[in-house]
Amino acid sequence: MTSPDRATVSQWLEGARPRTLPAAVAPVLAGSGAAAFAHSFVWWKALLALGVSLALQIGVNYANDYSDGIKGTDDARVGPLRLVGSGLVSPKSVKLVAFAFFGLGAALGLLLAATTTWWLLLVGIAAIAAAWTYTGGPNPYGYRALGEVSVFVFFGLVAVLGTTFVQTESFTWLSLAAALGIGALACSILVANNLRDIPTDIETGKRTLAVVLGDRRSRQFLLVLFLVALGSLAWAGTFTPWALLGLIALPVAARAYVTVASGATGMALIPVLRDAGLTELLYAVGLTIGLVIGR
Repeated sequence: MTSPDRATVSQWLEGARPRTLPAAVAPVLAGSGAAAFAHSFVWWKALLALGVSLALQIGVNYANDYSDGIKGTDDARVGPLRLVGSGLVSPKSVKLVAFAFFGLGAALGLLLAATTTWWLLLVGIAAIAAAWTYTGGPNPYGYRALGEVSVFVFFGLVAVLGTTFVQTESFTWLSLAAALGIGALACSILVANNLRDIPTDIETGKRTLAVVLGDRRSRQFLLVLFLVALGSLAWAGTFTPWALLGLIALPVAARAYVTVASGATGMALIPVLRDAGLTELLYAVGLTIGLVIGR
């Protein structure tokens, strides 16, 4: 499968799926907030952690574009542009860009490991492997309804706890509370995306969690994720009431769920993907500000 590389810069940027990037920024904010609460904030390590998170998120987005494109699962999709599926860019070029971002993430992670502890390299290797095998390789776990599990682990638990650890060199219960909430909201982005794609995923044999749960239960699951995030914020509030500033995300989350509960399908669900990402980002910003104030 070959094609000329004729995508514009803006199309390449769209291929990076910018609406998913809050899932990379939010855990670093929350983890840094927990570090600041422990009076151990290290700005340059926070920036390195942010670079790792963004590089891996963008890398996995291009990797998914490549893998779904060569498998044909993007041929009839609804939603934003896919570079390989649209025929604008050759699979080889998208794959190279994906691995370039994985390489950048690995280099930045190496700096964090060298200045913290070398066992972090194992975490980094696991994260990159999970990013590639989500839709890549002979047996992608994203096609076996395990995508949300991976997102919760790597963009929730690992990203938040890891960001706190590289600054404090310890784990804290507050960081775990933040990680649970951020992980749930990161999952909500994927659920919103896969809810929209249920018809085309069934057609192409892509067995996401949304396909397994079905339309009605996927909508209910989105509410459960929002409630988990709310409960985790309440737990963080036991350390300092200022953590409840994370509630600034509630109106946007409510708007997203009202759209989902209304039975919206197809293109009508695209704003939910945007709002799910915005919910996670606002949640992290409010929580982080609260932890800095309340330390």
